[in-house]
Amino acid sequence: MDTQHAAALLDPPSPVPPRAPAARVRGAVKRYGRGDTAVTALDHVDLDVPAGRFTAVMGPSGSGKSTLMHCLAGLDTLTAGSVHLGDVELGSLSDRELTRVRRERIGFVFQSFNLVPTLTARENIVLPSSLAGRKPDADWFEQVVRTVGLGDRLRHRPSELSGGQQQRVAVARALVSRPEVVFADEPTGNLDSRSGTEILEFMRSAVRGIGQTIVMVTHDPAAASYADSVVFLADGRIVDSIDEPTAERVLDHMKRIGA
Repeated sequence: MDTQHAAALLDPPSPVPPRAPAARVRGAVKRYGRGDTAVTALDHVDLDVPAGRFTAVMGPSGSGKSTLMHCLAGLDTLTAGSVHLGDVELGSLSDRELTRVRRERIGFVFQSFNLVPTLTARENIVLPSSLAGRKPDADWFEQVVRTVGLGDRLRHRPSELSGGQQQRVAVARALVSRPEVVFADEPTGNLDSRSGTEILEFMRSAVRGIGQTIVMVTHDPAAASYADSVVFLADGRIVDSIDEPTAERVLDHMKRIGA
């Protein structure tokens, strides 16, 4: 055996450098109102959102979970602190630049679907790309549509679709532009358990299959169990987190936070 080959066997492989967070907040403070009536929704929060992972954010009502997501997504601004999407600090952007970032680098899924009733499923899915003056990649469009099981529903309008089908259109719309992060706010809140499970399974497959980054706000321990990790908020602060969650573990942590 030559010395070069022997050295190759002895030397460990070079470590793979960790991926930078897809999004992060540092010292995040968000207050509403002034003086004695001021409400602190976020109280010096630090959080990294791992790239290519499914992160759930949970907490009691009023804990700040939706505020945190809205600030991460550039839908709301911080009172103090910073929020980054990749290497871009959102607080430094003009309104026009922020709108472009939301349109080109972020996907959104909401509880209420937010579909345009006069457009077909296909037209709703490609709407963000159309507004940006771009055509979605045809192969990627077909893959997304096939994955969400909408191939025979593309010509239907929202009123002709079930709630689960409408939410699948909304998820496909969020994914078709290949955003850096998809933010989902209670995406199964208006769905029956079967439809909700289908949406959660698809979101998880998007993370594992194509490396999509997803942040989901939910109050449902069963929904949170589909995530790779769960972050818990209470009174505007991160108080706990767990990896590889199960519904039982999430519920146990929620009970302790409530107590």
